[in-house]
Amino acid sequence: MLRRIFDPTRWARTALAAVTASVTLVAAPTAQAEPPSLSLEKTHLANGLEVILHEDHRTPIVTTNIWYHVGSKDEPAGRNGFAHLFEHLMFQGSKHVPEDAYFRFLERVGATDVNGTTSTDRTNYYETVPKNRLNLALWLESDRMGFLLSHVDELTFTGQRDVVKNERRQNYENAPYGLVGQYIYERLYPVGHPYHFLTIGTPRDLDAASLEDVKAFFRTWYAPNNATLVIAGDFDRTKTLELVGKYFGPIPSGPVPARGPVPPVTLAKEVRLDVSAGVELPRVYITWPTPPMFAPGDGDLDLLSHVLSSGKTSRLYKKLVYDLQIAADVSASQDSSQLGSTFGIVATAQPGHTAQELLKAIDEELALVRSGGVKGEELARAKTSVLSGLTFSLERTASRADRINLYNQYMSDPRYLPKDIARYEQATASTVQDVARRYLPADKRIVTVVTPEKGAPVAGRLKGGS
Repeated sequence: MLRRIFDPTRWARTALAAVTASVTLVAAPTAQAEPPSLSLEKTHLANGLEVILHEDHRTPIVTTNIWYHVGSKDEPAGRNGFAHLFEHLMFQGSKHVPEDAYFRFLERVGATDVNGTTSTDRTNYYETVPKNRLNLALWLESDRMGFLLSHVDELTFTGQRDVVKNERRQNYENAPYGLVGQYIYERLYPVGHPYHFLTIGTPRDLDAASLEDVKAFFRTWYAPNNATLVIAGDFDRTKTLELVGKYFGPIPSGPVPARGPVPPVTLAKEVRLDVSAGVELPRVYITWPTPPMFAPGDGDLDLLSHVLSSGKTSRLYKKLVYDLQIAADVSASQDSSQLGSTFGIVATAQPGHTAQELLKAIDEELALVRSGGVKGEELARAKTSVLSGLTFSLERTASRADRINLYNQYMSDPRYLPKDIARYEQATASTVQDVARRYLPADKRIVTVVTPEKGAPVAGRLKGGS
């Protein structure tokens, strides 16, 4: 009797090939399927705007996804939070779009996935519309790229600044443990490093910003030659390129400031941060600086994070939550960015237990990984989790458009998908053990201990450290 062996990695590959075929990508599912790739066309307008077309005619919808290659890392000194504030202003209207009409115009035609986001590295804007409304989406995007400053006035500016400050209060200043991340980043990235501050910004800098700052920021970074427009879905190539040229072609390009090299961040020793917070349960954060997104080691660290905390059989969950019952939760993640990444482990204590107990148990498990590596089945489960997550995200045109822009900005290659998959498939127990030894040393990291204290801010107050 033949025994059927479940190979989760092969399952992920099969699932990915199936999705690949269903969205008319290049590869066909075969027994030895080639790595799938996204079929696309990349071109430029004369003003420097990058345009990437990805056709998918299964569903009569189309996504526009535009990335401006500017994020909070590009903010001038004393203007922290400006990139995010600007994202808000982009939805308030432009020369030919009245105040607060942007969403209304799109809702009337049945648009979905309408939003924008800001990170340290970029700012994106996107919407998915019925195929016969692509004209509207392109016109709206071009109008705010070319004519935003004709609309923005002091009233719009101050109103959105208040909205951003309220967002900070809600998600950081009034959230349990909400400011711990800020303390860690300020310690990890030295003053002057582009990642020293959080993207949300600080009230001091937001209050100091003026309308003239807004206009200067727009003129500096929101030029067509600092943007990439991805159009994904059901559209006619020729007609779409004509529309793009019609709406975006007349917008003039501008000089984009050159960015200098940023040295990698390293820690010479273990750093301790002590935080008191008006919360019920102690918590510990362990943070290491790690390689940038897509750099060697980034994918292996991503897999290691899954081995440690993805699912109830993962190492840290099983030990801290199930076996020892000292933690209410535990998570590990490789948070990847353009200039450098962080690997973090966060655990919250059960009532009656301490952050020190959590740290001791985590250190014991990490020592086992460094000395003995990970098991084959653990790595297989991690690969399945990562690759299946990537696979299923590609089913939506909105996600595909965003991923194409991701590859384009970070790797200058919108067709990077096969290489992205390969870095996970080619990882071995040995490479994962190597990154644990190399990037997660026990003596060069930031350990942040949050201790409950009555009367302390719920978001946390930095008491000191070493």
